Amino acid sequence: MENKVSLWSIYKKGLIAENPIFVLALSLCPSLAVTGSVLTALTMGLSVLFVITANNTVVSIIRKIVNPKVRVPVYITSIATIVTLVELILQAVSPTLYAALGIYLDLVVVFAIILARAETFASKNKVIPSFFDGLGMGSGFCLAMLLIAVIREVIGAGTLCGIRILPSSYQPVLLMILAPGAFILIGFMVAIFKTINEKAEQRRAERGEA
Repeated sequence: MENKVSLWSIYKKGLIAENPIFVLALSLCPSLAVTGSVLTALTMGLSVLFVITANNTVVSIIRKIVNPKVRVPVYITSIATIVTLVELILQAVSPTLYAALGIYLDLVVVFAIILARAETFASKNKVIPSFFDGLGMGSGFCLAMLLIAVIREVIGAGTLCGIRILPSSYQPVLLMILAPGAFILIGFMVAIFKTINEKAEQRRAERGEA
């Protein structure tokens, strides 16, 4: 039971307490560029989820045989290999989504959050905890991308997944489908998550938790 609680704690921190976008403010480029549509945002989110989870697992497996002096090039090589696999699969399954993501899918190789989790967690922990760390951080990234995209697409276009859900009389707020609109929205979400985390800290302090 203790092990299950520990793994759950590792996983859930990426959702809110250490959310990659809204708390750590890492890998913001795709959150501005590909969240104008729910489909592209979800595809990017799931791709990053797979890459960070798989890379954490690989890094944890090889952590004891990699020379610390060359660990970063090894980690980047691992990330690049996994990203290439994701690109090939996506290109075969959905060429349209692959084209829509464009260069941003290639840039997953240099996403700070992926290399950061490999360096700070996976390289120091066993396989199962590293897997759950990657899964949690990837889930947090995916959920953040999805939340941003839903708000932007509904307000900015009146649609959801390309399907109109608001009345035809609705006048879209075009700012929301532009990068400045995404930047403003992320700013509000950062403030909301900061408030949530501060209240959670207060509750833990009142209960006497560390």
